[in-house]
This record gives sequence, structure tokens and C-alpha cells, in this order.
Amino acid sequence: MSGAFAGLKPETLWKHFSRILEIPHCSGREKPLGDYVIGKAKGLGLAWKRDDAGNIVVSKPGSPRKEKAETVILQGHLDMVCEKNSDVQHNFSRDPIVAERKGDWIQARGTTLGSDNGIGLAAALAVMEDNSLSHGPLEFLFTVDEETGLTGARKIQPGFLKGTKLMNLDSEEMGTFTIGCAGGADSEITLPLRRRKAGKQERFLLKIFGFRGGHSGIDIHLGRGNAVKLLARLLAELEEQTPFRLADFEGGNKHNAIPREAWAEILIPGNRVAEAQAFLMEAFGKIKVEYQVVEKDAGWSFSKMKSRGRDPLSSASQNALLGLLLALPHGVLAMHPEIAGLVETSNNLAIVRLKPVRAQIMCSSRSSIDSALRAVRLTIRHTARMAGAAARQPEGYPGWMPNMNSSLLKSLQATHQRVFGKPASVVAIHAGLECGLIGEKFPGMDMISFGPTIQHPHSPEERVSVKTVEDFWTFLTESLRSMS
Repeated sequence: MSGAFAGLKPETLWKHFSRILEIPHCSGREKPLGDYVIGKAKGLGLAWKRDDAGNIVVSKPGSPRKEKAETVILQGHLDMVCEKNSDVQHNFSRDPIVAERKGDWIQARGTTLGSDNGIGLAAALAVMEDNSLSHGPLEFLFTVDEETGLTGARKIQPGFLKGTKLMNLDSEEMGTFTIGCAGGADSEITLPLRRRKAGKQERFLLKIFGFRGGHSGIDIHLGRGNAVKLLARLLAELEEQTPFRLADFEGGNKHNAIPREAWAEILIPGNRVAEAQAFLMEAFGKIKVEYQVVEKDAGWSFSKMKSRGRDPLSSASQNALLGLLLALPHGVLAMHPEIAGLVETSNNLAIVRLKPVRAQIMCSSRSSIDSALRAVRLTIRHTARMAGAAARQPEGYPGWMPNMNSSLLKSLQATHQRVFGKPASVVAIHAGLECGLIGEKFPGMDMISFGPTIQHPHSPEERVSVKTVEDFWTFLTESLRSMS
């Protein structure tokens, strides 16, 4: 290998990861990467099957004299979150991810890297390929569309798997075992809009950008700015000082990513433009002070538009939209009362899009307590109703209840202590993992999730630690040997 991966160990894992970066695999468009997995299985003479959803399972016999050991499943998801900075030219449907090495870290050039879950996939492929390893019978489960709704795991049918112990390779802190996760569900809000003809006003584009964003579960407690909420706040504050008409508003891209950028198209009387610009500069300066510790790169722009856009909203529609965006909850709503540092319940105001006659808003809610999740969705539903909007709330996904008596957990704890000379941390997380759905589909499945250290997933700051990938591989292969 050359470039960012030159000289990295284990070579086979990094070889597969390098190839994964060359294959487009955004959520919902994973088939080419699935074809790559099947091609490798065929080349190795391994049995495989693909279900109607696109999930793939590959079976590998146990090593000599290990054929009768208990079957272990290695599981990861084929899709990645496709996010980029606005100043980066990148087409995720055809362009390869460009990786760079900076010290101990591998990251991408202005885009998400896809180490979530590309490193887990690469490790599974490396185990498939390496016949020098000692292990019992293995199943390799590759699921689809995890990032936008856990769709693949949701659609797995009974009988697709034979194993009863599952290692999910989709955690992001080396030395930590995840044994439980939050459940979650989305709310899709539709607000009817009325527009009126534009008068003799000047049209401007107001943007805020450079916020860090991040995973709406894992990073929700870090106090990062939500660009949608902050833009709505700026506009509501401006409205109290300077009259304007709102024609368009857009922000956020993924239900499970905190919005990093948002923009609005507004119409202002010509004699009030300087006043509006001065106010916005001062108001955004105050936001910068509020977020100075966590959002050092946040910025804004205010530029005159030459082309004519949509007619502006009526006063009633403008008030309803801004009021709804301000009232919808965002961030941590409750911390777990028994597990220090664990978020119990949260909501992410994730996406806003304006169409000619309606606004579409998406929220993503999470909780480790089912009744609390229902309560958040009730709040969202009634908040929408007060604004004259309707909320469609599709079925969510279940949480994963921790099992401290898991035999798989005890086995992996012993391996970690032996290999690294220290115990692993055992946690539950405030994010959705496929284990919740897999456990529901296959009652009694003994599961654990682990992986190398990955920082800032779901954002262009995403990066993976080289040293921990090597440790992750050592631990994975030693665990398979010990369990056989």
C-alpha cells in the first residue's frame, strides 16, 4: 500500500479499508460495497447469502480441530454517513474518499472518512481472508442502511443467522465494551405555508457555518451549536428590530447528525439593510462568545442575491415557522440517574427544508427508557400542533438492555486483561446500535460491541487512531482464538 496507509499494520485490514474508501457506499446505496464483500467470499470459496433488504452473511468453517466450537458472529454495517464541508468539491456517488495521515490519525480531506463502520468491515474481511488465524465457526453479518434508520437490522428474518454470540464491531473507543444502548425514533413535521408576492425589497442570503456538528447521540452532551436553532434565533431576534420577509430556510442533512450549517433567504427594505446587517453582526458576535470554547470556527455571511427566488412567506407562516423552530427541543433533556455521565434522553432538531407550500422538519429523539422516549415524542407532537403543523412519527427502534452476566462479556474481559494487562471499561451508550434490533429478532443472542478509537463520526472532522486499530485487531483475533 502507498499514501496514507503505507507501512500500517495489520496490512490486510488497511488494504481492505483502502479499497472500501474507493467504493461509494452512502446510506441506501451500499450495493457496490456489498458486491465487493460477495466477490471476496466467492474468491475464498466461502458460503454466502444476501437477503431482500441487501444484508449479507458469509460463513467460514472453524480452523482445524475447532470445527465444533460455538459459532461466533462478527457484525458491522455497510453504509457510511456522507457529509462534507460546503467549500469542498466532492461527489459521494462517484468520488473516492481521500484519506490523509496526520501523526497517529487517519482522516479524510474535508469529508467524513467512513471509519464508522469501515474499519469494522475491514477487520471482518481480514478475518475472512486470513487462514492463519485460530477460531471456531464464524458468520460475518454485513447490514445495510444503519445510519438512517437501522433498516437492514430491522429487516433481518429469523433463520438468517445460526450463531448465538455476536461481536458488533461498531464502537468507537478502544478499551471500552458497549453492552447496552438507547432506543430512538424520528418525528417528521409538516407545516403548511402561505406565501405572498414580493414587494420592492432587496433579497439577501444569510448563512451560518463552521459548527462542529457530530453524532446526535454520542456528541449531544458536548454543548455544540445547532445551526438550525441558532439561525432561527438570529431571525427571530432580527424580526423584533428590523422588518423582513422570509423566503427560504434550510439546514441539516442527516437525522442523526447535529446540523453544522444553515441558511435563509430574506427580503429587507432597502433603507433598512445597513441596520439589519449591523444587528446581525452584533447578534452573531454574542453567539460566538457563548460558544467560544466549543465552536472556534463558527462563522456567518450576509450577501445580496442577484437572482429572484421564491415569494416570501406570509406574516402568519413566518411567525409559525420561526416559533416552531425555537420551541422544538434540542440537546440533552435528562441524564441517567444511576450511570454517571450517561445521557438518558435527548432530542436533535436535525433537518429543515422549505417547499413552496410546506416546511418539512425532522427531529431525532433518543432515550434508554421507553416511557421517556414516548414523552419526548408527545412533546414534539403537541408543539407541532400548536404551530398548526402535523407530526408523523414512524416506529422507532428498541434499546439494548445491558447484561452484566453475559458469558461473552466475561470471556472478552478475561482476554482484554491478559492481552493488555488491564480491564476494559464496560458502558452503555446514548446512541442506537443494531444490537437492539438483532437481539429482538434473535432472543437470547449474547452480544457485545467494541472497536478502535474513532473521533467525531458523522462530521468532516472524523478520524481514526492508527495505534488503536492495531490493538483492536490484536484483541479481536485473540478473542476468537480464546473462544474456540
